[in-house]
Amino acid sequence: MIEHMTCDERFITLAQEFGYDIYSENTAGGHYAPLIRHHDELYISGLVPRMNGKIHYPGRVGLDLTMADAQTAASISAIRGLALIVDAIGSLDKIKSLIRVTVYVKSTADFVDLSEVANGASDVFSHVLGDAGKHTRTTVGVYQLPKNAAIEVDMIAALRPSVL
Repeated sequence: MIEHMTCDERFITLAQEFGYDIYSENTAGGHYAPLIRHHDELYISGLVPRMNGKIHYPGRVGLDLTMADAQTAASISAIRGLALIVDAIGSLDKIKSLIRVTVYVKSTADFVDLSEVANGASDVFSHVLGDAGKHTRTTVGVYQLPKNAAIEVDMIAALRPSVL
């Protein structure tokens, strides 16, 4: 059944599974734009796993959070990015490709499974966007992230020519 769903239908279903309201969380936390459109590309600012005004899974991966927690946090951040895209262009079906994803992981010094944490975001993109969700990715371990979040995800997406 999932194969016959549109990207938007898969996205709404997944967001509901996470308890994420895609229409209420699309504001910036400061004086910056959460999304900028430049020609056929969308640049999405770094997003932490915030739902209902609260950071989910705060802390440090490898100390306060398990791998599963961190992957869920990455999934929530990815969902937030997709929600911004829906808000900006109306439909995820207008995405030609997800070009670039960067996942920042606040972890202990000896935590080395950063790529596995980032899979939480990549799995969301693949599930929702199908082939358009294939992307290049960099995962970076960091000392601190905004609001004590464990994960932050940013991305760049390209639009289909019909959207331009």
